Amino acid sequence: MLVRDAMSTVVLTIGPAHTLRQAARLMSARRIGAAVVHDPDTSGLGILTERDILDAVGSGQDPDTETASAHTTNDVVFAAPVWTLEEAAAAMTHGGFRHLIVLDDDGPVGIVSVRDIIRCWSPLRRHPAELVG
Repeated sequence: MLVRDAMSTVVLTIGPAHTLRQAARLMSARRIGAAVVHDPDTSGLGILTERDILDAVGSGQDPDTETASAHTTNDVVFAAPVWTLEEAAAAMTHGGFRHLIVLDDDGPVGIVSVRDIIRCWSPLRRHPAELVG
């Protein structure tokens, strides 16, 4: 199975000036765990995850004043839609992260998470009749 078969195509893109609270609200409304952070000044893409927000708030930082740019991971590993799920899982394991931005020639087309991969690999995803016997 390929990344394109497992990835979420709901890609939330925010700017570096969004506050952590704004990012959390947008992520919560879409029920997603990561946002792509696009900085038009650098033309670069980064990622802000629920863990980044949790770490900031847990350390006492104010989510109404802290910006996404201060908590964005900019050294991002990107996946291609044609990667296998094994390749994506290996990249996540090696890098110690749970989300990969999926890029094609035109930019971000999805995000694949550990949860997406587990859903694809789980036998419970198959029809119950296939699990018998």
